[in-house]
Amino acid sequence: MKVHSLGHVVIKVRNQQRAEAFYHGLLGIPIAARYPGMSATFFTLGNHHDLAVIAVGDDAESPAAKSVGLAHVAFKIGDSIDELHEANTRLKAAGLEVSAYDHTVSKSLYVNDPDGNCIELYVDISDAWKRDPRLVASSAPMEL
Repeated sequence: MKVHSLGHVVIKVRNQQRAEAFYHGLLGIPIAARYPGMSATFFTLGNHHDLAVIAVGDDAESPAAKSVGLAHVAFKIGDSIDELHEANTRLKAAGLEVSAYDHTVSKSLYVNDPDGNCIELYVDISDAWKRDPRLVASSAPMEL
C-alpha cells in the first residue's frame, strides 16, 4: 500500500453554524455540502471536500491539553508576507488572539477556532527545505 495524498480532515466542533461562520465566513473556505443527519458541513478547496466539521453538541468537553489527538490543521493562504499581514489584520479585527511564527520555509499565524481547535494559516517563503529537509522543523516567534 502507498498513500498518494492527504484526502481530508474532519474536526469535531460543538456547534455547526458557529463553525461555518469561522471556516466559511472568516476564513472564506467554500461550503461543498451539508449533511443534516450528522450535523456535518463539508468544505472544499478544490476537491470534493478537503475539510469537514461534525457538531457533537454544545455540552461537549474540550480535550485535555496533554491528550493524544490532532495538534492543528494548516491552510496555505499564499506566498507573500503581505498576504500574511492581511490575514493577521482580519483575524485581529474579528477579535481573535493571533500568534505568529517564522518557520524559515514558511511564516505562520496560529489561531483557535470557536471550539479551541488550533488552526495554522501560512505563506510559503522559501524552498530551502528541498536542499535541507531539516529546515521544516525550525520555529521562532515573530512580530507582525
